[in-house]
Amino acid sequence: MANQINPFLMFASGAEAAMKFYAAVFPGAEIETIERYGAEGPGAEGSVYRATMLLSGRRFEFFDSPVRHAFTFTPAISFAVTCDSAEEVDRLFAALSDGGQVLMGLDAYPFARRFGWVNDKFGVSWQLRFV
Repeated sequence: MANQINPFLMFASGAEAAMKFYAAVFPGAEIETIERYGAEGPGAEGSVYRATMLLSGRRFEFFDSPVRHAFTFTPAISFAVTCDSAEEVDRLFAALSDGGQVLMGLDAYPFARRFGWVNDKFGVSWQLRFV
């Protein structure tokens, strides 16, 4: 029986930069652990072998893959963030869209009083809503 399911984010590089960015953007976020590749590899020395952080009480796992793949993140899977206010949606939208890509602009929609959807500068997709 599975006892835990966590989002696992695999980067070509930049996992630690993403973690630090999310820790700055999301109040209460906490980087729990970072293990790094050593000189023996197989990843670049100092890059993230495995790491965890808490975002809104949910554990996320991070990894810098030493293997190059033909794929990256896609908006087909995104993180849905329910906010306590429209102002929080706006703040997160501004931070996460900086250097990223807006998929749906900030507006009122039939399913939310305030909503925006972005891919951040790392390619990770976020749906932000105040219902």
